Amino acid sequence: MNTSALPAALAEIVDDFQALTEPERLQLLLEFSRELPELPDRLKDHPELMEQVVECQSPLFLTIETEQHDGGPARGVRLFFKAPPEAPTTRGFAGVLHEGLDGLSAAEILAVPDDMPELLGLTRAITPLRMRGMTAMLGRIKRKVAALPQPS
Repeated sequence: MNTSALPAALAEIVDDFQALTEPERLQLLLEFSRELPELPDRLKDHPELMEQVVECQSPLFLTIETEQHDGGPARGVRLFFKAPPEAPTTRGFAGVLHEGLDGLSAAEILAVPDDMPELLGLTRAITPLRMRGMTAMLGRIKRKVAALPQPS
């Protein structure tokens, strides 16, 4: 599968998944689950600052923030996720999106193809409902990014 349309970090993750067998892909997804960063203190006790992705089978909440880069108007988008440890599939995909998209520009995130979750090669290993949740997670991030005020 062609990953040339993806940002470099996300393309590398997709390539890693594609190089593995299905059982190995599930193990890699579990690794991403364990590597999902904890929420910063300012978000931990404020669920109202996060939005639930209701399409996910497990309770997943996310939010985004922007950061100003030194010396210019370009802003990076920071991603934050909250998912329970007993939901490794959901946490794993959140981990993939965090590692692959965190810190990128709004334009780079918006350019990610909507079907990117299918590129991970998990469609036979994971139920269609979980795949829909993964796609919804990416869609929610892109919708929130599209609503950001544009730099002047």
